[in-house]
Amino acid sequence: MLELKNVCFEIESEKGKIKIINDISLTLDDGKFVVITGPNGSGKSTLAKLIMGIEKPTSGQILLDGTDITNMSINERANLGIGYAFQQPPRFKGMTVRALLSLAHGSELPEHECCTYLTNVGLCSKDYLNREVDTGLSGGEVKRIEIATLMARELKLAIYDEPEAGIDLWSFAMLVDSFKAISKNKHESVIIISHQERIMKLADEIVILENGKIKKQGAQEELFSAILSELQNECDFGRDKEE
Repeated sequence: MLELKNVCFEIESEKGKIKIINDISLTLDDGKFVVITGPNGSGKSTLAKLIMGIEKPTSGQILLDGTDITNMSINERANLGIGYAFQQPPRFKGMTVRALLSLAHGSELPEHECCTYLTNVGLCSKDYLNREVDTGLSGGEVKRIEIATLMARELKLAIYDEPEAGIDLWSFAMLVDSFKAISKNKHESVIIISHQERIMKLADEIVILENGKIKKQGAQEELFSAILSELQNECDFGRDKEE
């Protein structure tokens, strides 16, 4: 179980301190599939990075299964079973896709398993296994490969930061199917930062952030219709102004 207790994160600016995350408390039970959404600049990606340890909170606590991980490094959190897929993944010149998948898994993966992970993210596996994860791959290809590396790991918590970004519609459909399988199996907790309706529909819970705070949180069945209603109202308001 993941617990955030009164977590804050602030940065220094010319105008003084700015709170990016403002007193967020959140509990994620084991096996839950949670989508965090909200407008741009609401703090979604920052919250994900705080959980992974890429950023450290200014105040508050982060616990995993009762253990305080607030001051733990990224490596320590990874060893505890937390994985993170960046919105813009790094590249690794000289490392093949197959080697990266095996490294993520923790041991040499047989070819058929590598192929399965790549197929699940919409890549023709045999075209990619021996390619290097470098500038020869597009941003969308690297993104899908990174998502595959998380799927190859044994995780307690997988965090995906806008997994649909830079991915074509056909491949996105493959990703949705993969996330459905994760949701069905419930073998790990999943946090996805996303605006996509199809991904939000898969969630057990939806958390809506605004100005660094939790605006709403609840079951997908309760919040999804409310989100669509808000979007519809915004569209109707825009039409009224035009008319």
